Amino acid sequence: MTAVTTDRQPHSVPADRPVVLLVESRRATFTENVLSRDDVTVVLLRFDSIALTQEYKDRTAAVPTFTLDTSAPLEREAERYLQWVAQTGLVPTYFCNPNEALQADAQKFAELAGLPHLSQEQVAWVRNKMTMKDRYAELGISHPAYRPVKTLADVESFAQAHGWPVILKPIDSDSCINTYRIDSAEGLADIPALDPQLHWMVEQFIRGREFQLCAVIARGKVVDAYLSKNPAPILEVLDGAINANITYAPSEVLEVDAKALAQQLTDGLAIPYGYLHGEFFLTDDGEFYMSEVAARLSGCEVPMNHGLAYGFDFLNVVLDTYLDRVPEPTYTQDRAVGDLLLPTRPGRLVAISTEEELRKLPGVIGAHLTARPGDVLDPPRASHASTGYVHVEGATADEVEQRMQAILDHFVLEVEAA
Repeated sequence: MTAVTTDRQPHSVPADRPVVLLVESRRATFTENVLSRDDVTVVLLRFDSIALTQEYKDRTAAVPTFTLDTSAPLEREAERYLQWVAQTGLVPTYFCNPNEALQADAQKFAELAGLPHLSQEQVAWVRNKMTMKDRYAELGISHPAYRPVKTLADVESFAQAHGWPVILKPIDSDSCINTYRIDSAEGLADIPALDPQLHWMVEQFIRGREFQLCAVIARGKVVDAYLSKNPAPILEVLDGAINANITYAPSEVLEVDAKALAQQLTDGLAIPYGYLHGEFFLTDDGEFYMSEVAARLSGCEVPMNHGLAYGFDFLNVVLDTYLDRVPEPTYTQDRAVGDLLLPTRPGRLVAISTEEELRKLPGVIGAHLTARPGDVLDPPRASHASTGYVHVEGATADEVEQRMQAILDHFVLEVEAA
């Protein structure tokens, strides 16, 4: 059955502006930044499988929108899209997809619609964690040992060869969903049976510090790269460790050449433009291990951290690369900035620190709560689970981390059984 669509046509748009087809995403900050620009015309590509709030739909009601019926073949939907744009007279020539989960279908749709796109091989490199690490091996990039698995017995066999602990996860997961650290053979008993609908892999556990690498790419060249540290490895936040990302100040001396690393990945993955996001580990003795990489905006508030730390409109620069422009960002700040995700736990929320209280704490330059007293909290087992976040500044990343610890010491969160 064909889904009911709500394709909207433009009323009147300037003929001399570039037109971009933008895939809608829950990353509303980026979408709204793009829609606020007056030098580009936006057409929204709405996948009917993505849940959007009515408030968002109302705010974007005037934006030309093509709603894709995900129950239909992409080929048919691409044909319908081409007929639609021919009728509107508004023909996008650029394409931007910030949505990780839709990467394969979105890029294939762009190909069928005659728009710039990543090939399905490239999509696999930046989406499928097995294919990704196969590519690292071809490029000579150091990475953890790994193996596909179907059973927990396969996991134990891998550990016998590579040692405990090991990391078990689906090949296309994000936010640590369905991801587990297993410390011993006895620990296998605490792991749920592997969902046969998912494709699983196991990899070597790397004991070290975790970093995030973000880069802006234009015409195959890295415009610049931005490095963040995680005070605790992301997987450890599932057990209550501090959940934060901190962008280093531009003047801080880094342990890796972020721009050179980003260019190596860009060349190896043949990324032509846009946003490259990666994660890697450094061990205490300085060994480097590349973890994962994606061709889309990084999670949480990491993109905003970069803009605040360097003092420029980071999201504007990102979009420019999708429009085949080569931006030259001008930096006006030299500080470290991070986002601290505020703790959460199950139950009815009785009391929580207010945004006003949080903004008064040293280093806090912004606060946003997503929970209020009376709410029933049921956080997922995922790294993005929180009751909100604060942006924190400091002269260095270490100072920001110290301020974040003080915020956590001050933060009030009281729940009762729901």
